[in-house]
Amino acid sequence: MKKHTYILASLLLVGGIALAQKSNLKRANKLFEMRAYIEAAELYETKERNQEVLQNLADSYYYNANLQKAIKAYRELFVSYGDSIDIEFHFRFAQALKGVKDYKEADVHLSRYYNQRINTPAFIELTEKTTPHTFKLKQIANEIGTNSDFGLSFYGDDKVAFASTRNTDNPSYSWNNLPYLDLYSGTLSAEGKLENVTPFSDEINTDSHESNAVFSKDGKTMYFNRTNNTRAKTEEERIAHVQIFKADLVDGNWTNVTELPFNSTKYSCEHPSISKDGKTLYFASDMPGTIGSFDIYKVAINEDGTYGTPENLGANVNTKHREQFPYISDLDVLYFASDGHLGFGGLDVFRSNLVNGIFDKPVNLGSSINSSLDDFAYTIREKDNQGFVSSNRGGFDRLFGFGREENILTKYLVEGVVQDKNSKDLLAGSLVTLFDEAGNVLQDSIVGAKADYLFKIEPNKKYKIRGTRKAYIPQDVEFSTDSKGKIQHNIYLTLESFDDAEERVKQNEKGDVQVELDKIYFDFNRSKIRKDAAVTLDVLVDLMKKYPSMEIEVSAHTDVRGKDQYNLDLSKRRAASTLEYLVSKGIDRSRLKSIGYGEMQPINKCVKVGICTKEEYEENRRCEFTILN
Repeated sequence: MKKHTYILASLLLVGGIALAQKSNLKRANKLFEMRAYIEAAELYETKERNQEVLQNLADSYYYNANLQKAIKAYRELFVSYGDSIDIEFHFRFAQALKGVKDYKEADVHLSRYYNQRINTPAFIELTEKTTPHTFKLKQIANEIGTNSDFGLSFYGDDKVAFASTRNTDNPSYSWNNLPYLDLYSGTLSAEGKLENVTPFSDEINTDSHESNAVFSKDGKTMYFNRTNNTRAKTEEERIAHVQIFKADLVDGNWTNVTELPFNSTKYSCEHPSISKDGKTLYFASDMPGTIGSFDIYKVAINEDGTYGTPENLGANVNTKHREQFPYISDLDVLYFASDGHLGFGGLDVFRSNLVNGIFDKPVNLGSSINSSLDDFAYTIREKDNQGFVSSNRGGFDRLFGFGREENILTKYLVEGVVQDKNSKDLLAGSLVTLFDEAGNVLQDSIVGAKADYLFKIEPNKKYKIRGTRKAYIPQDVEFSTDSKGKIQHNIYLTLESFDDAEERVKQNEKGDVQVELDKIYFDFNRSKIRKDAAVTLDVLVDLMKKYPSMEIEVSAHTDVRGKDQYNLDLSKRRAASTLEYLVSKGIDRSRLKSIGYGEMQPINKCVKVGICTKEEYEENRRCEFTILN
């Protein structure tokens, strides 16, 4: 009886532990659903590490930028459950790896995710040469060390506005355990320190999040974000959506706070930005019809104060991931943050120019402003080349001021066209190759209909540019970008055809360019090169030594007299013998090709036995030397 009591107690204990484990997992999942990632991660760490637990644990760390722990959990997930993991985990794992600058492993996962080879180091190298500007960042002094500040914007002539978690009286946000965001105004000292920091009124700041304030040109209208107090249930989770509000400045006070009509409790609209003329509002949203997580939209602001229908900016700007924090400058240049376009890690800042009413392909602003973590909320006064950006590269969201300069590396280039030396015709289809000082190929290009080329180059280097084309003499031009050279080079490559340069080179009726030599004779049924044939072939040897790039096809032909196979074999032997003679005179074998055509390519009407004279048949017994390159 005692033994049965122990067994029953053990079963009850095990069952109780199992129920507790199940209950705790449900709580962890609930916290994860509510985006309380810090608490969720703490609970997941105590659970048995099945696929669901590892996925949510890794994501909890990832969404809170705890990248080392996220990488550890993602790696365990992939080792344990590789083939069954949703493809989106490859993307987040890669972003976490980029966050610690492990580009090699990150590119393995990104290549699988995009189903194409991704080479982030090569992208970074190219970006340094092509991004329009370089930036000098300076962190704006912050006396409160543990709060997050972001989204600094111009506010009138001498003020700035920003969002901050510095109000410790606010409740904590479960995502990161920091106080809810409020909006503040202030001024910047000459040393770049925030001064005269004052919260906006209670009509603007509520018990919810407020952020991303922007102002009309006359300073009388403000748009800003505010998060719903209630959470809407989606298919997967409960989310407190963000909405855009408008406020008016009346007698020095911000009032008449109203939400915009295209807001919804089912999706977010956030990060407003106003065009210079005040007629267009840009914003980010995950409303139905988005390409990805968040897209950039625009909406017309009508003269009567109403709004048009939001328009998605399309696939040039938006990806299947996040595009957020749009800023439209006075020059109608769109700046925004994205982790969907190739970047350095996390959110990067990009720019896109408005061309004929459409925003063109975005350009990454480069490593002088983007880091391996999140960089966002970019604003600029184009005429002053001064602006602000936010970044969490130090662990918390921080404000940075910057000045920008034109990227001198974009000015280093070599360009030109390829044309015929004599006719001046453009030579479309030519190959242009750029070499470094050691002779390594750096870039090459087949020129198009305009026969033009352009290569980006670097300072303090020596280069060689080469133009090549079939049946033309290559041209090499050396140049440098060192202290004795120039930043920009315009080099016309003028190629001369072999048939223009050499009297013996002619183009036949089929368009083949051939070296015309005296006729080569062989003894009957023999393929050995005779002394008189050698004298003739030496002319070709001299020509090929004069032009080291020239490649020749040696072809031998017979007439129709004799058996077909016999004639074919004999022509092959004679062509091969001719090739070997040229090699014996110092011509590299790789520049030569031999082929025997037998009786298959007559140059006259003598295609049957008995219909021509001996002299006419003799015309078909020949060797030809066709220029291949």
